[in-house]
Amino acid sequence: KEKGYETAFWGKWHLSTLEKNPNYTHPGPGEQGFDYWMGTTLNSFPAHGGPSNPKRFIKNGEPLGEVGGWYCDVIVDDAREWLKSKRNKEKPFFMYVCSHEPHTPIDPPAEYSAKYDNPWVDQLEKENKYGTVARPKKDISEYKKDYYGTVQQLDDAVGRLMQTLEEQGLAENTLVLFTSDNGPETPVTFLESGGQWEDPIRDKCFGTPGELRGMKRYPYEGGHRVPGIARLPGKIPAGSESDVLFNGCDILPTVCGLVDAPVPEGRNIDGVDAFNAFLDKTVTRQENAVWFFPHHGDTWYMMPQVSMREGKYSLIGWLPQRDPDVQTLDQWLANNDPVRFELYDLELDPGQGNDIADKYPETVATMAKKMTVLWREMRDEGLAGKKK
Repeated sequence: KEKGYETAFWGKWHLSTLEKNPNYTHPGPGEQGFDYWMGTTLNSFPAHGGPSNPKRFIKNGEPLGEVGGWYCDVIVDDAREWLKSKRNKEKPFFMYVCSHEPHTPIDPPAEYSAKYDNPWVDQLEKENKYGTVARPKKDISEYKKDYYGTVQQLDDAVGRLMQTLEEQGLAENTLVLFTSDNGPETPVTFLESGGQWEDPIRDKCFGTPGELRGMKRYPYEGGHRVPGIARLPGKIPAGSESDVLFNGCDILPTVCGLVDAPVPEGRNIDGVDAFNAFLDKTVTRQENAVWFFPHHGDTWYMMPQVSMREGKYSLIGWLPQRDPDVQTLDQWLANNDPVRFELYDLELDPGQGNDIADKYPETVATMAKKMTVLWREMRDEGLAGKKK
């Protein structure tokens, strides 16, 4: 904004509640710097049964009541209107458009589902690997058409947004990033103990990470390596591909670099200016990229909690098993470091099926020390923030 940008946000706001409450106040999009916003909080959406006719949208602090249509269409249509008539056309702009689709609950218009009720989709289901995660024991095949239909519905919505950029003469000078926040949802949570925890709302989840291992909540590659598309005509060659790591926390410093704005000081900035990744060029990092998901460590959750990338290697780490009768989750996190490790060569084994930790003990030891340092910094910062 100090560089003259107008800012706007639409969709899923996953940082706080937006509804006014006399008992507490959370900084919403306006307090975080957005000039214009229209959104819902995470927990306000599933309670109303589906993405159609959402009831809890708030725009610039004012509740809208029920809004007709489907979630992705509602936010994209409002974003298109903002581009056409509500923004200051003398200023550059930053837009953040965050759809619930294809998050659960999944319920696309019938005309979208009907397109995928056919033998071709049936064959796709036979070929999909689902990150080596076990599928439900019950038959959920009738729902796959809804998932594929939802994906096309989102694709069409994004297409309309891109069309508006073209119509407004903005497409050639706008960086567009399209990505996801995590790997695909699983219809069930597979438990190492051999059981499955089922949640019917997930029965329509048919996203797959292909050959990658793990899905949402897994620190394996399938949990955090997600689709990423970057478009900037004249700067990023059309149709090009890159194998260079670009992490979600790189977005802020990368955008700062593009608009010649200083990266904010006085806070932890985990990412780097990684625009070179879009050009398939080397990105220099001072620290390794690290991912964490707090599986509780008791007998029901025996999958790993931490992963770290260094060059071609991925190190997977486990915290010690938690006894829920002795330690709360916070106590367990605050007092433990990773104690068990797996190592994978992602160039040779992107599906992480061949653990080479025993073959390269010195590499594991060196990377484990770095993982522990990063884990402690992340853990302690989070716990300090919670105390505040």
